[in-house]
Amino acid sequence: MCTFATCLKFMKRAIYILLIATLFTSCSDFQKMLKSESTSEKFKFATDLYEEGKYAKAFRLFEQILPAYRGKPQAEKLTFMHANCSYQLKDYYISSYHFDKFVDIYPSSEKAEEAAFLAAKGYYHNSPVYTKEQKETVEAIEKLQLFINLYPKSSYVADANKLINELDFKLEKKAYEIAKQYNLISDYKASIKSFNNFLLEFPGTSLREKAMFYRFDSAYKLASLSINRLKDTRTKDAIGYFNSLNKAFPGSKFLDEASRMKEELLNGNITEITKS
Repeated sequence: MCTFATCLKFMKRAIYILLIATLFTSCSDFQKMLKSESTSEKFKFATDLYEEGKYAKAFRLFEQILPAYRGKPQAEKLTFMHANCSYQLKDYYISSYHFDKFVDIYPSSEKAEEAAFLAAKGYYHNSPVYTKEQKETVEAIEKLQLFINLYPKSSYVADANKLINELDFKLEKKAYEIAKQYNLISDYKASIKSFNNFLLEFPGTSLREKAMFYRFDSAYKLASLSINRLKDTRTKDAIGYFNSLNKAFPGSKFLDEASRMKEELLNGNITEITKS
């Protein structure tokens, strides 16, 4: 008579063997299906894999049978599943291409709205970090906005707007960091110009307070380093930027420091600035 521990050990081993056998059987069935000449069997097998979330295997079979189903009733479902496999596998360039193609071919499909959203969302996923070139980010915003325009009552509109806001902030962050970088490398004229452009382009940005402070900071430093012939004009410009900051953000966390800098400009008692 076996002990409980012995029986448990036996059961674990049996389960392990069963899992291995199932895995090999599954792989064997898939390999057989890859070589099968029956498109209908492949369609059913691949659909089952798709519904089980086995997208990589399903995709390989869908790729094989897509040409054979063109123009047939099953083609619509097959084309959508094929595109969604790419999306689930995070191959967003390919999935967006196929979803866009699906919408073009089946504009009246009940899946057209979902396909259009997933196509646009694929562009969102391809948007790089803000420090890199933002061509894909701009493209993603355009695609998401186009989706909203085409399907204004869609249940996906809220998600699309949220994604657009994230992408917009990425563009804001990049423009802000470029302007601030000019400040850090002591190119104060370029910094002021960049912050001015930033504030015009993104009037509702959450970075507005910081941008207005660092614009004033750049103007303060530019005036401080200027020769006498230019100092008065640049000081007036800097005071103007201070007043804009104070008016827009009277309770700004930067106000104490900014006020000290303004007084230095007015009194001509400017702290020495070392140009980097």
